Amino acid sequence: MSESTISSKGQVTVPKAIRARLHLQPGDRIRFLVDTDGAVRLAAATRDIAALRNLLPRPDKRATLAEIESAVRKRVLKRARA
Repeated sequence: MSESTISSKGQVTVPKAIRARLHLQPGDRIRFLVDTDGAVRLAAATRDIAALRNLLPRPDKRATLAEIESAVRKRVLKRARA
């Protein structure tokens, strides 16, 4: 278990083991998530764009530009009516 102290300015040093585990580098942003039971989780808020690669499955077929524009138009109209 890692531990840290809050400074008089409210700052906390994230222990080296935690920074390494989350692949945090100087300048990275972190997010504090408070669970319903009051426990706080720390998560990296920045990710390398390469980490998003292959996040979604490849589509069976590629959409044409006309199909994409049509889908966007329908979505905009649907939101405008709501």
